[in-house]
Amino acid sequence: MVEQSPGRRALISGIGTALATAAIAIRPTRAHAQAAAFQPARHPQDAWLNELPGRHRVIIDCSTATGAGEGLLYASNLFVANKAAYQIEQGDLAIVVCMRHLATVFAYNDAMWAKYGTAFSAIAQFTDPKTKAVPTTNLYNSADYGLTLTNFGNTIGAVVQKGTQFAVCDMATTFIAGHVATEMKTDPKALHDELVANLIPNSHLVSAGVIATTRAQEYGYSLLTTL
Repeated sequence: MVEQSPGRRALISGIGTALATAAIAIRPTRAHAQAAAFQPARHPQDAWLNELPGRHRVIIDCSTATGAGEGLLYASNLFVANKAAYQIEQGDLAIVVCMRHLATVFAYNDAMWAKYGTAFSAIAQFTDPKTKAVPTTNLYNSADYGLTLTNFGNTIGAVVQKGTQFAVCDMATTFIAGHVATEMKTDPKALHDELVANLIPNSHLVSAGVIATTRAQEYGYSLLTTL
């Protein structure tokens, strides 16, 4: 064997020292990355999401007229299936239906539909499937439509009785109020306040439906979406 030269021995020794130094440098970097794991910020406006009782959390995102009905159906299905398959009672489920975008008009009660149904119908592109006319009540709170509506007869009142909560988009409400106020030549702020005062039961007015949907996931809610 040929004896290594002093220069070669020095080169090998230098490489070994460099690798050892790099390994030491990597360790705190990895530890820092673990310590800096993402933690979502908390805001008082979202606190109600964390106050709902339940061992399972679900938020159902509704943005269209058909989606609003599907949201009610999905909420009902969650209660029924959890009871049948897991013996989980209603109080152990935290279910929130988010009414945003075009679905927002279905977060208003019958009194608002009686007054502003024509505008709501135009905004949501929704008519009574039986009469083809503009609804004068919130049809998703009627049990008379069965399979002709996408809620399949699961009404707002029925899912509320089981504990369903609603997140209602204020951004959409402001837009709707402005649109209706322009047509009726009235004050948009007053109309907005009237809509807010006439929300369906168990409603929580949120700054925007997209905010509520994303914040809920930060609080451990699973997301269901509708068409």
